[in-house]
Amino acid sequence: MKSKRMQRRKEDFVCENCKESVKGDGYTDHCPKCLWSKHVDINPGDRSADCGGMMRPEGIKKEGERVIVYYRCLSCGFQHRVRIAEKDNLDEIIKISKKAFQDER
Repeated sequence: MKSKRMQRRKEDFVCENCKESVKGDGYTDHCPKCLWSKHVDINPGDRSADCGGMMRPEGIKKEGERVIVYYRCLSCGFQHRVRIAEKDNLDEIIKISKKAFQDER
């Protein structure tokens, strides 16, 4: 059985969605420019997912003081959620929030 405990991995990467060069801090799991991610983990940082599909940010929700981004893998449908990071693009957060709101209408 795999641990659900966060495994910190300090990795740099190039976003496959917007081509931004991202410097990882050990907790970086999505592109701070476009907010897209990649399905590489089953549990945070374990790199155990075989899928490798792109994870589209589909919604934003405020939970208490935290703001959460909700993702869905375009390849397998896996759903994941993470807190926004301080360096995340506020314009993208707003855009995703508006899109999710319009989709609910």
